[in-house]
Amino acid sequence: MRQPFLLVITTLLLAGINLTGKAQGIQPFGFEFRAIAKVVHGTDTLRNAWAGGLNSPQFSNIDLNNDQQPDLYVFDRATTRSMTFLNVASGTGRAWQYAPEYESLFPTGLQGWALLRDYDCDSRPDLFTYANGGDIRIYRNVADASGRPSFQLVTNQLTYFDPAPLTGGNTNITAGGYNLPAIQDVNGDGRLDILTYDFASTSPSINYYRNVTTTGCGGLQFVLDTQNWGGVAICHSGCSTFSFATTQCRPELRPTHTGGYNLTVFDLDGDGDLDILTGRDNCAELVSLRNDGTPQLALMTAAGLNTSFPVGTTAARVPNFPAAYLADVTFDGRPDVLVAPNLYNNIDTVDLRRTVRLYRDGNSTGAPALSLQTDAFLQEGMLDVGEAAAPAFGDLNGDGLVDMLVGGVSRNTPNNTYRATLSYYRNVGKASKPVFQLVSSDYLGLSGRHLAGIKPMLVDLNKDGALDLVYAGFQRLITSVGTTSDVALPITYMLNTAPAGQAVAFNATAAAMLANLPAALNDAPYFTDVDGDGQVDLLLGTNTAVSEYPGFSLRYYRNTGNLSFTLVNNDYGRIRTSTGLRPGNLHPVVADFDGDTYPDLLTADGSGEVQLFSNFRAQTGAFLARTDLFFDPLSGQFQAARFGTLVPKVRFAPAVADVNQDGSPELYLGLEAGGLLSFGIRSRVLSNQNAATTLPLQLFPNPATTTVSIEAPRPVRLTLLDIMGRTLRQPTTIARTHALSLTGLAPGIYLVRCETAEGEQAVKRLVVK
Repeated sequence: MRQPFLLVITTLLLAGINLTGKAQGIQPFGFEFRAIAKVVHGTDTLRNAWAGGLNSPQFSNIDLNNDQQPDLYVFDRATTRSMTFLNVASGTGRAWQYAPEYESLFPTGLQGWALLRDYDCDSRPDLFTYANGGDIRIYRNVADASGRPSFQLVTNQLTYFDPAPLTGGNTNITAGGYNLPAIQDVNGDGRLDILTYDFASTSPSINYYRNVTTTGCGGLQFVLDTQNWGGVAICHSGCSTFSFATTQCRPELRPTHTGGYNLTVFDLDGDGDLDILTGRDNCAELVSLRNDGTPQLALMTAAGLNTSFPVGTTAARVPNFPAAYLADVTFDGRPDVLVAPNLYNNIDTVDLRRTVRLYRDGNSTGAPALSLQTDAFLQEGMLDVGEAAAPAFGDLNGDGLVDMLVGGVSRNTPNNTYRATLSYYRNVGKASKPVFQLVSSDYLGLSGRHLAGIKPMLVDLNKDGALDLVYAGFQRLITSVGTTSDVALPITYMLNTAPAGQAVAFNATAAAMLANLPAALNDAPYFTDVDGDGQVDLLLGTNTAVSEYPGFSLRYYRNTGNLSFTLVNNDYGRIRTSTGLRPGNLHPVVADFDGDTYPDLLTADGSGEVQLFSNFRAQTGAFLARTDLFFDPLSGQFQAARFGTLVPKVRFAPAVADVNQDGSPELYLGLEAGGLLSFGIRSRVLSNQNAATTLPLQLFPNPATTTVSIEAPRPVRLTLLDIMGRTLRQPTTIARTHALSLTGLAPGIYLVRCETAEGEQAVKRLVVK
């Protein structure tokens, strides 16, 4: 925690909010995961709509809540994010329920791969994961006081003993930076062994590290039993070419496949030994190799090669780099086979929305009988727009309810090109019970603009009371030789030609660009009144670096009228990561999160950090940040964000809205994996009281429709704010009584703030019908 709660309390004191006495005791403020709204696609209500999406998931079973039921741990390689799902009752069966409170049980900083395997035979799966460029790190699972998992580091570098007289000794077991190893009892002696492709070879064979612990379960002593387990090696002339014991790979002047290799072993034919499931980078098919040997001496042959695994059902194909995982996800006590991409990033721009194949074993004994159950396990229950989700909120159809736009990148266009689009979700619920129904996955037809990234915002740009559409994006161009080139575009806007309070009217052909502003890939604009003059200014999280301005900073541009913005500060707030670096892919939002009626600044960036700067208008120089923002129900404490990090192109997109119109803003976070997370505010100052006041103040009528009268005992200056902390009305008159017009305001909850010349304040809620 870089900033204690003292900053929040100090801000509240400056705002005149009484914190004395037991009744006014302030609970720590922050965010907690809440599925605020239902999300509907067609006739299906998404069970885990706000789980955040999946790109390269890896699956393992584990009992998370000590109920003796196997739950599910998912590690997404592309976003380095841990996700947890509970096995819960649903009707007459079972279902998977996203349960983010258990994610804090797992270590931070995981990369590459993370698999749960029980090496000490205590029926509690331990954590094996990538480390140090290809080594293997192990955490032992030790139950905490509540019986939940708790992981203790055992080693950062798993080793084997090399008996060579001169060069031997303990040597690290290296799987390589891009490979997925198999960790399983290979020879049937009850101890976990390790199989991994030789990443340094031009024709990789399989290294077999046999566990030779003599004290029974719990040991991690290994020897290199063979460098050619099964007598099989990979050839680079195609996606399913191998050499076997009596053959060799043909020399290839230009190998077609030289990337990573995924390895899973499983008894596919019920003969008691382990067969191979393997996938390669730049390939779509999962290949099986039958073991015609024994558990002690494996032997793969060309006769056992199957490029259309599994037999008798739809073959396992994913867009790129398939990997197989064994986990019981159908609640029958038998391992199912899950096949998913294992990409480190999506540089090849494949569509990763429906890519998790679930094959269920229909046999209770003997050889598995696998059949495809779904091609989008877990994904089909999530809101997922592809990649780089970026939400925006506002009433688009004039019904007084908050609708949602989500920018994302996918292959949902008719010709299957990789394009950015806006998905439009109309709120078809009620004010207090929002329901988002997908209306269009290509709102305004923006796929035709050949964008490869889009970040939208709905804001009244020209002060006519109606929401306009603004977005930042970039184009991905294909050259004559087939390579791609990304070109950043200036900030684009579409003015709403409909009157305030009616359905929006955007003309995509009339879209224009803001002049004299920088443009870089993944820039993030946010329009808000920074200086309190009633005009929306521009806060720009930018990656642009030119000689006079630093890159990876937040820039403040003042609104000078006529859609013109002038640079005021090229490093506004001097925002840095916890390690002191400039944040890449910085995305700002502004709202009154803590309920003191003063706007706060929140940023998310490519390092995975989310920072809050309370009452940022009152701060100067380097803003004071707080990062322990997210409530952990298991510990009862607030912690830093844990939504992925350390990926070169990771992008987060926060947005704010009062979707359920309860007078408190929610935080929505768009993730690189194409989904959204949804958070409510915990312990907001004004969440359970009508006024924060040292000055008596009366509002009538309240609720109001067209006009409200405000009366104070002394002359006051009046400010009307929305629940985001944005100034909507600020009469210049200083008087005891005010008659405030509410014309043009949407129904909802607002805040009236009054202040005397001596600094006394009053804040009251106003309901507009």
